Amino acid sequence: METRNINDRYSIGTLAIHWLMAVLMLAVYAFIELRELFPKGSDPREAMKALHFMLGLSILLLVLPRIGWRLFGAMPAITPQPPGWQQASAKLVHLLLYLFMITMPLLGWLMLSAAGKPIPFFGLELPALITEDKELAKFIKEIHETVGEIGYYLIGLHVLATLFHHYVQHDNTLSRMLPASNSVLQTQDRT
Repeated sequence: METRNINDRYSIGTLAIHWLMAVLMLAVYAFIELRELFPKGSDPREAMKALHFMLGLSILLLVLPRIGWRLFGAMPAITPQPPGWQQASAKLVHLLLYLFMITMPLLGWLMLSAAGKPIPFFGLELPALITEDKELAKFIKEIHETVGEIGYYLIGLHVLATLFHHYVQHDNTLSRMLPASNSVLQTQDRT
């Protein structure tokens, strides 16, 4: 898989991991929200919680190569170049998103560990990170839920900023992250 960024676009590998993680994050949120449709203890509710945990842990695994590509890969330039404050804001939001993608799965794993529950991962049971402590599990759960709520805003801010760049600033921020070079969303001269 191509991992180098070519010209004004991200590499196929970078695109694949970005969009896969976007789908996984959407699924993680969807499963934890949709579980509320089913009674506590029911099989569908438990299945959704298990999928939430497993996909969250998948994000933790995928964030490591993603950080590597971010640190060591060349990023295609945004043209026209945005003001410095926007570049600094983008770096801050990306940093917060990476921290979010690391912190949330770890908090979930810690929460299940402290609750004395199994940690499922696609047919495997992962080891507990800490010993059982029901009070600590409740505390970690509160943190996990609070950070999860903040995640909605971070993700929303990321999406809104991308749309702002595309439709208001008319730069190539969005087109750099799209797979097809002839995309209809590619930045066009709109003068």
